[in-house]
Amino acid sequence: MDTNYIKRSLETVLKKAAAEFPAVVLTGPRQSGKTTLLKHLFGRRCRYVSLEPPDVRLSAEGDPRSFLEMHSPPVIFDEVQYAPDLLLYIKEKIDTDRHKNGQFLLTGSQNLLLMEKVTESLAGRAAMLRLLPLSRREAEGRPRISLPWESKRRLSPGKLFTYRGLWKEFLRGGYPELATHPRRDANLWHASYIQTYLERDVRMLRQVGDLSQFQNFLRTLAARSAQLLNLTDVARDLGVAVNTTKAWLSVLEATYQVIVLRPYFANVGKRLVKTPKVYFRDVGTLCYLAGLKDPEHAASGPMGGAILETAVLSEIMKTITHRGIDPQVYFWRTIAGTEVDFVIETGGKVVPIEVKLSATPRPAMAWAIKTMRNDLGDKALPGYVVHPGNVKLPLGQGITGLPFAEL
Repeated sequence: MDTNYIKRSLETVLKKAAAEFPAVVLTGPRQSGKTTLLKHLFGRRCRYVSLEPPDVRLSAEGDPRSFLEMHSPPVIFDEVQYAPDLLLYIKEKIDTDRHKNGQFLLTGSQNLLLMEKVTESLAGRAAMLRLLPLSRREAEGRPRISLPWESKRRLSPGKLFTYRGLWKEFLRGGYPELATHPRRDANLWHASYIQTYLERDVRMLRQVGDLSQFQNFLRTLAARSAQLLNLTDVARDLGVAVNTTKAWLSVLEATYQVIVLRPYFANVGKRLVKTPKVYFRDVGTLCYLAGLKDPEHAASGPMGGAILETAVLSEIMKTITHRGIDPQVYFWRTIAGTEVDFVIETGGKVVPIEVKLSATPRPAMAWAIKTMRNDLGDKALPGYVVHPGNVKLPLGQGITGLPFAEL
C-alpha cells in the first residue's frame, strides 16, 4: 500500500459509478492523481495499460480488436486520448455483455476532444467524472463532507494558519506530487509542468502553431486573472489574430488549465455585463506564471486579490466536482460596477460569495452581496465574505465572514 497516498473525496462517487456503468471515464488535468486513484481503488482486480507509449498506441490503433483481446476487462486504460478510436471497439466489447459493470476504467487529460469521442461511442455506457488537483481539505487528509451553506451546525475551526503559511500554500498549489513531497522546489516543479504540458498536450492540438507565443499567452492571461477578459486587447498585445486567442483559450479550457467564468443573469431589470472573467484552475500555476516566489510579495503585491480569488474559486470547483456534480458557478456584475465575485447556483437558488484580501472582515465588505440579495429576493440564499484570516462572524443579516480555512 502506498503510504504517500492521499484519500480523495471523489472515491465514493467513483466506486458507485464503476458499480453502475460498464465504463467510467475519469478526466482532469495532468498530474491531478487520476492514475494513482484508479490503481488505489481498482488495482487489485484490474490490469493497467498506459496508451501513452508510442508502441502501445500503435498496437491499439493498428489492430484494436486483438489489442482488447490481449488486455481483456476489467482493465484500466490510461491516457485514452492517445488512441481515441479504441473507444468504438470498447463499445463493441461492452455490448457483448452489457450488464457487466466496471469493465473499462479510462483516463484522459483533454476534456473536449475526449468528450466528443465518448459521446459518439459510449453514450449511455460510461459515467463521466473529473478529478482536479487536491482541495485543501484533501491535502490535510480530511475530505470535505458538506459545503457551508448546506449545514446548519457550526463548522469546526479546523487548522489555524498563519497568514504567511496560507500564502506559502498558495504558491505551491494543489497538485498531489507537491503535497506528498513537501521539500520539493515548487517553482522548479511548476516550470517542468508547464513545459511538459506544452510539449505533450498543446502539441496534440492543431490550433497551436507557435509554442513560445502560446506561453506568452499563458503569462498574459495570468496578469489578467480575475479580471474581465477582453480577447481583442490580449490579441493586440501579443500581435496575433483575435480568432487565434479564442482558439488558444479553448485549448486551455479543454486541458483543464483555466476556468472561463461567465456572468450570472437573472430577470431583475438591471443592466449586467456580458464579458467573462478568466481564472487558472490551480493557484500555484497562477503564481508561477506571474513570477511570484515569495509569500509576502504574493500577499501584498498587485496580484494579491487575484490569487486569493483563484484559491477560493478553486476550492469551490473541487468540492463540487469531486461529488460527481458539474459546478454551476458564475459572477455578478452590473454596468455600474457593483460586483459579487462568485455566484453558485444550487437547487434553483444562488449562493453569493465575496472574496476580500483583508484578514479583518467588516460589515462594509458585504455591501455588494446585500445589493445582489435585494435584487434577487428569495432566489438568493445567505452569502459569505471569504477572507484569509481566522475569524468567523456575522456581517449583517444572512451574510457571514468566513475564513478561507473553513471554505
